[in-house]
This record gives sequence, structure tokens and C-alpha cells, in this order.
Amino acid sequence: MKFGIALASAVDSWKHVRRAEELGFTSSWFYDTQLLNPDVFICMALAAEKTSRIRLGTGVLIPSNRIEPVAANALATLNRIAPGRIDFGVGTGFTARRTMGLKAIPLRKMKKYVGRVQELLSGQVIEWDFESKNRKLGFLNPDLGLINIDDPIALHISAMGPKSRELVAEMGAGWLNFGSELESLVRDVEDFKSHWQSRQEPRAKMKNTLFFLGAVLGEDQGKNAEKLMLQAAPWTAVMLHNLAESDPKIYSKLPPKHRSVLEAYLNMYKDYRPADAKYLENHRGHLMYLREEEKKIIDPDFVRATTMSGSKQELRDKFLRLAESGYEDFVVQLIPGEEAAIEEWADVFSTL
Repeated sequence: MKFGIALASAVDSWKHVRRAEELGFTSSWFYDTQLLNPDVFICMALAAEKTSRIRLGTGVLIPSNRIEPVAANALATLNRIAPGRIDFGVGTGFTARRTMGLKAIPLRKMKKYVGRVQELLSGQVIEWDFESKNRKLGFLNPDLGLINIDDPIALHISAMGPKSRELVAEMGAGWLNFGSELESLVRDVEDFKSHWQSRQEPRAKMKNTLFFLGAVLGEDQGKNAEKLMLQAAPWTAVMLHNLAESDPKIYSKLPPKHRSVLEAYLNMYKDYRPADAKYLENHRGHLMYLREEEKKIIDPDFVRATTMSGSKQELRDKFLRLAESGYEDFVVQLIPGEEAAIEEWADVFSTL
């Protein structure tokens, strides 16, 4: 097993990444969400300068928000600063598109985009259709040492459903998954393994990473409640943000507690302004903090039930079960202002 951290990109993220490196974490991932966080590549470059071993990845880049040559150039520049330590994490778009009132892009478009970025990073001249015209393009001066396309940049794809997991296997990429519910996560990894095996790829080449958000709890119930609300509740809120913009048909499939909290959230959501852009308020604070109105409907018990939270022994047992099912890398998502939690997570991981 390997362990990493994920952060809402910030200009001082390097401090937490450097501490993670000191504690033995092997990877760090930076959210790429314009309008919520500073630019992901600038924050990664600062961390690259301050570290020497830990890997640095986009968690995750969204194709529609950066054209292929821009993304490839940024990745190759980072690879110049931190040779062989860069991970290209990519997805169809959740927050980074929802914050603009947009839905996820189709898988076929992501596949085409990723292929082009990879070809550019391998030094090829590619066929590129842009603004209704086809053009050829490629790096013009790779031999000047300004960028690095010699050391490999690993590809990882965020995939939450069967079709996207099939694409991950098809492209031979690393798989990024997000969640906390044990049985659901086990089903996901079993599905991914079946897709990987159907491609007749060697098991040793299969890579996967589980992102999660939670809190390490102790015996003091008061402190536990505070921890849950500060360190884990933003994930619970994200679940509500997502459901508020989803097809209401799925609401009936939710557990009773989930439905009641969602109903309370929807009552607030209907009053968000501007009325034609509710997403501007819906995603404010996404994976960063709870808004004041959210604190009124989300309680510690609900947070514990919807996040990777528990005692050290409970968490240890859960991670061992997940590792047994096939997960290899575990990435804890840290909340701004609560990054010191990395010390407790390092303690949990040291027992595995």
C-alpha cells in the first residue's frame, strides 16, 4: 500500500506537501477548480520546487478548461522542475464544470483529448481540429531544455461508473476513485479488475488510487464532533451539492436519513440567487468548508455515516479490507485550515 494527500490548490500548499513527504507519503494531488482555487499548475510548481521525492498530480484536470497544447505544455514544464514525479490526473468534469453551470463532457471527448495530450508529451506532431480547422502542432523547441518530455508522465483517469472504468482499462491508465462506503467501493474495484482483465493486460500494470475524506476519531465525543464537522463534513456537503443538480428520480433510492437531509437542503437551494445560476451558490466552499446554512442541517452523526471516519482501529480494518479487495493507493483529502490532520492519518497508515 501507498499513501498520499489531496488538497484544494493554494499558494502555500507546498508546506503541506513537504510535510507529507517527510512523513513518508508518496503522492500529492491538487484540485483543478478555477473560480474556487488558485491555478493548479502554479501551486504544483511551488510544491515541485520545495520537494524532492513525492509525486505531484492534477486531481483532476478537466479537458474543456484547457486546450491540449496548453495542458501538455504545463505538464511538460512541471516535469522540467520535478523530473519523473508528475501525474496527469484527468476526468470528465464535476466541480470545475458545475461551477460554470455545465455538465460533464462525454467520455469520447475526454478520450480524444487525453490521446492528443499524451502524443504531444511523447514528442509527436499531432492532427488537431480547432476553430473548425485541422492543423498540425507539436513542441517546437524540446531540445532547448525548457521543458521535459523525456521523463514519463503517468496518466490517471477519474472514473465513477462502469463505462468510464472500461475506458481506463482500455487506455491502460491508472484509475482514480472517490468514496467511503465500503461495499460500494469493493464493487467498484471488482468491476475495474474485470475490465482490466478483459483487456488481457498484466495484473502488475494495473494501478488504482482511492481518494477519501474523513476524520480520525478518539474517545472524547465532544472533540470527535468538532473534528467531523471541520475535517469531514465538506464531503457530506458535496454529496448534497451533487444531488441538488441531479435527476430527482434517484432521490427515492437514497436511505431515509439521506432523503431527509437532502429535502432540507433542497428547501434552501430553491431560494439560491441568481435564480438562473443557482450553481454559483451551490458550489461555494466545495471541499473547503461548510457554509453557515449547511451547518444547520448536517450533524456529526450524518457526517460519520457518509465519510471515511472512525477510530484508528475501525479505519485500519476498513483499509485492510479495501487493500484485500484490490486497492493499492489511498489518498486522504485535506480541508483548508485542517491540514495538521495529516499527522493523525500518518499514524493510522503506519499500522498498515
